[in-house]
Amino acid sequence: MSQRRIYLDNLKSLSDQLIAAQAPIRILDSIKWPPQWRQRFFDSDMRWLPNADTDYYQSQPLNFQPAAKQEEFKALKQSIKRKLGKHDPLGKLLTTTTDQYIQVVDMLQARGKPEFGRCSVELYGSARDHLFGDKRTLLEVGEQLCAIFSQPAAQHIAFAQPKLYDASESVALLQKRLNRYFTKGELKVILSDGIVSDAAAGGDSIKMNSRARFSERDLRVLEVHEGWVHVGTTLNGRRQPYASWLSVGSPRIAAIQEGLALLMETLTFSSFPFRARRVSDRVSAIHVAQEGADFVETFHHLRDRGLPDADAYTTTQRVFRGGMVTGRSVFTKDLSYVKGFVENVNFIRSAIGAGLPELIPMLFAGKITLEDIPVLYEAYLEGIVEPPRYLPDMFRDLNGLYVWFGFSNGLSLVDMKRVQKHYLKTFDQITPVCPLEMAPGQTPEGDLDPLP
Repeated sequence: MSQRRIYLDNLKSLSDQLIAAQAPIRILDSIKWPPQWRQRFFDSDMRWLPNADTDYYQSQPLNFQPAAKQEEFKALKQSIKRKLGKHDPLGKLLTTTTDQYIQVVDMLQARGKPEFGRCSVELYGSARDHLFGDKRTLLEVGEQLCAIFSQPAAQHIAFAQPKLYDASESVALLQKRLNRYFTKGELKVILSDGIVSDAAAGGDSIKMNSRARFSERDLRVLEVHEGWVHVGTTLNGRRQPYASWLSVGSPRIAAIQEGLALLMETLTFSSFPFRARRVSDRVSAIHVAQEGADFVETFHHLRDRGLPDADAYTTTQRVFRGGMVTGRSVFTKDLSYVKGFVENVNFIRSAIGAGLPELIPMLFAGKITLEDIPVLYEAYLEGIVEPPRYLPDMFRDLNGLYVWFGFSNGLSLVDMKRVQKHYLKTFDQITPVCPLEMAPGQTPEGDLDPLP
């Protein structure tokens, strides 16, 4: 047997071992709160501190034995180094992912304790982290985005779409749309009574809450966010003949996955200002909680920023699940949305500027980070990694994307303050009314929020 054949067989075997080892680890299920806490909080005049302490989390057993799982991952690391070599590029990616799961086990063992927050920062980052290659922090970028999406113009065009479809109708409609993108039968849209959110993607399926209703905009967001990105990259990863671990996602890929999903919403004009603002408000909530605000104080901080009560509770719960309701030790995963969006855009612009736009489709090859792409692209050239089968049209034919981001690069040099000053004079006499084709209404707080 040739050395290449032995190498590929080892890579496939080790990848499959990692997939099997991480299978029982479900981070969000391990830190979820009972839905009845929401009503109790509002019944307390929004002053009750939820009972999410160490006793509560100990009453929610993990689906695995932490010590045994740690040893399993450590043994896998040794096998990777022995069979692939310490300096093999793909072996290093596999080892890094294995290390991540060791940290995840540490974090879940520390639910309700200070160590949980420290582990979360190691895995997902902090609000005061700097963007890659940028002087600004995530908090600064989040506040800038919040200001943009809170401007009068955003409120001026805000309107709530009617929830025309019940859950059964929505399942049929979304399945029909996704059948045009995926091979029929490879992705299933199903009704579920067991999810808290309106919808959630998992593996090769999208679950839709049987009690929810959906608007046309909700379905479009689900199609591109959950379908094209989250399920699409899972299925592309499963098609990898050797690097099968690309079908599962450790925390290191969270930012690129969520940022890519938001980018797809933007490129398909599926999103809307209030939805975009949610991700920046999450950064602010994580920041104040890391600084010591408790659950109640963080909730009222978001409420003071203009969030409706229901959204303020949901965002605060997302931040404090797994950590300590008294503050400082919190779950920082929700930084992934802002961080990932900005870094994906910067990567695409940089690839175009460097004359390497062919790297861009690799974003969909599986569950990856930007740092993985050079290694995976070389492996693709060597016939080890497959290109993504499921790829949105604008990433399949890069001409339009190149022009879009080419103009973006060029327009970034324009002095917008001077331009706006010029146009404000011409807008001075215009009566501000809602466009005729839009129905005036309240901020669309009831629209879908499929950001798990």
